Amino acid sequence: MLQINDLTYRIQGRVLIERATVAVSAGQKVALVGRNGSGKTTLLKLIAGELQADGGAISLPPRWRIGRVAQEAPSGATPLIDIVLAADEERAQLLARAETATDPQEIAETHERLVQIQAHSAPARAAAILAGLGFDAAAQSRPASDFSGGWRMRVALAAILFAEPDLLLLDEPTNHLDLEATLWLESYLKTYPRTILMVSHDRELLNAVPDRIIHIDQRKLVAYTGNYDTFERLRRERLRHTAALAARQAEQRRHMQAFIDRFRAKASKARQAQSRIKALARMEPVVPIVEEAGIQFRFPDPEPLSPPILTLDEVSVGYGERPVLSRLDLRIDMEDRIALLGANGNGKSTLVKLIAGRLKPMAGTLRRSPKLRIGYFAQHQAEELDLAATPLEHMARLEPLATPEKLRAHLGRFGFGGEKALTKVGALSGGEKARLLFALMSRASPHILLLDEPTNHLDMDSREALVEALNGYEGAVILISHDPHLIELTADRLWLVAEGTCRSFEGDLEEYRRHLLAERRGAASEERRPKDNGEAPRALAPAGPTRKETRRQGAAARAALAPLRQEIKGLESRIAKLTAERAELERRLADPATYAGNGAGGVVELQTRLADVTRRLAEAEEAWIERHDALERAASEASSNPLPP
Repeated sequence: MLQINDLTYRIQGRVLIERATVAVSAGQKVALVGRNGSGKTTLLKLIAGELQADGGAISLPPRWRIGRVAQEAPSGATPLIDIVLAADEERAQLLARAETATDPQEIAETHERLVQIQAHSAPARAAAILAGLGFDAAAQSRPASDFSGGWRMRVALAAILFAEPDLLLLDEPTNHLDLEATLWLESYLKTYPRTILMVSHDRELLNAVPDRIIHIDQRKLVAYTGNYDTFERLRRERLRHTAALAARQAEQRRHMQAFIDRFRAKASKARQAQSRIKALARMEPVVPIVEEAGIQFRFPDPEPLSPPILTLDEVSVGYGERPVLSRLDLRIDMEDRIALLGANGNGKSTLVKLIAGRLKPMAGTLRRSPKLRIGYFAQHQAEELDLAATPLEHMARLEPLATPEKLRAHLGRFGFGGEKALTKVGALSGGEKARLLFALMSRASPHILLLDEPTNHLDMDSREALVEALNGYEGAVILISHDPHLIELTADRLWLVAEGTCRSFEGDLEEYRRHLLAERRGAASEERRPKDNGEAPRALAPAGPTRKETRRQGAAARAALAPLRQEIKGLESRIAKLTAERAELERRLADPATYAGNGAGGVVELQTRLADVTRRLAEAEEAWIERHDALERAASEASSNPLPP
C-alpha cells in the first residue's frame, strides 16, 4: 500500500502540509480534493518523487511502478500508436531481448513473460485507448507533430493509461478532453485494475470513479469512504457534530468559570472552586472546523429584448474557402440555456465564434436584434491577460469613460473587492483569472453569454458558484463544456454539432452517452467492413408483397446466405485449431527443457512455426470478421430490399 506518515512540506516558508498521515490500499481508486492552493498537485509530486518532503515519510511497495502523465506533450515524427506502445517499457525491452538473446534459459523466460503480459494484444489495446480519446485509425498512424498541444496531451494520457502502472497519478485528466472523451475516460477508469490517485474538479468523474476521498483540510489529510457526494454529506455531518460539541463545551466552560468567579473568595467553597479551576485547565478545547468563505459571483442582468434575439437561416461558416458547418437553421431567445455537444474538431468553437461575430457567414442569413450585446469567454483568453496589470486596470482599459466606483462595483460582483482589485494578475490563481475574465466579458450586461470551456481552472466551489451565477442570470447562455455536472444543472437544451452541421438533440446527457456508445460500435464495425466495390445499389422491389411472395423471398434469401454461413463455420473451426496450436508452441518455447542440450535448431524451428501460426490465425480472424460483417449486411439488405418476383 501507499503509506504517508507525519508528512510536512513547506513552500517559500509557508506550511502547505503539516504532519499529515494517511494510507491507500492496493487497488483503491482515490480522489484528492481541496481548495485551489491547498497542495493537491504538490502531494502528487511528493509521491512521484519530484519533490522532497521537509519531514515525515512516503513509502510504497518496492516493485510498484508509478505512472504520471508527462508534463510535456510528445512531439516529432513518431506515429501516435508507436508513442503509446513505447510507454510499456517492459514490453519494449522484452521484444528487443527476444531478438538478440542467445541463452536458452533467457529466451524461455523472455517468451514466458511476453505471454504473461499479453504482448501480442498490445497494439489492439493501444489503438482502443487512442480511439477512446478521440483518435481514429487514420490519426493513430500520423506523426505527433501533426497535432496541436491539447491533442498531444491526450496522447500523453493514452500512453500512461496503456503502460498500466501500479499507482496511476492523474492531475486534472479531463482538462484537455471534450465531453465525449471525458465520458470514455470515466468508464475506462472505473475498470482500471490497479491503484488510482487523482486530482479533479469534475464532479461527475469524482462520483463515478473513486471509492475513497482524501480531503486536504487545514494542512491535514482526512480520509472519507465513498465518492464525492458521500464525502460532502459526511463532511457536513462532521461539521455539524463538531460545531455542536464546541457549543456544549463552551457552555460547560462558562458554567465552571461562573462558579469559580462566584465562590473563589468564600472559604466554604474554596476547595470546590480550586477543583473547577484545575478541571478547566485540563479541558482540551474542541477546535472548530474553520470553513473558508464561500465563493460567489453574479452576472449583471441585461434589459429584455423581443424574441428571437438571433436567427440563422441556411448559414455556412468556416475558414478561408472551406466551410466547417453548413445548413445552420437555428434560433436563440433570451431564456435559452443551450449546451453544445460533439467531439473536438466538429465545429463547436466555430459556431460560437459565428454567434459572437468573430466569423462572418459564408452563405445564408444571420439576423441579430439591433440592441443585442454578446459576452464571449474562451479558454485562451487567460493567456492574453497583462500579468503586470491589476483587475481594476484591465477594466479601465476596456471602459475608459467609466468611473472607478462603477468599475469597482462590477469587479466586486466577481469577488474582486477592496485590495483584491489592486492585486497584480500575475499573483492570481487560475480560478481567480477565470473570474476576472467573467467580469471583463460581462461588463456591458450582455444578452448572450458564450462560454467555451469555462471551468478548466475552477475548483469545485468556484464551479458551484458558476452554476448559481448562470441559473440566476436573465439572458441566454451557450455553453461548451466537458463537465457533465455543469451541463446538467444549467442547460435545458442540447445542440449536437456533428457531420458538418448543428441540430437539436432530443434527449438528456444519459441518452447522449448511449448515443455515443452506439455510434462508436457502428464506427468500429464499419472500419472492419470491406470497401465498396463500386457496384450499383440494388433496385427496390415494389412495396406491399403478398404473404406467399414474402415467404418465397425469405427462402430465397436464406438459400443465398447459406454458402456464407458455411464459410463462417469453417473459419471458426480453423481459428479454434490455430489458437490451440499457438498455445502449445508458446508453452514449449517457455519450457527451459526445450533449450537443453543442442536444441538450438529446434528452437528456431519452433519460433518460425509460432510466427507462421500467428500470421495464419490473424488472417483467419480477419476473414471471419469480414464474412460475418458481410453476412449481417446481406441479411439487412435482404430484409429491407426484398428480391423481385
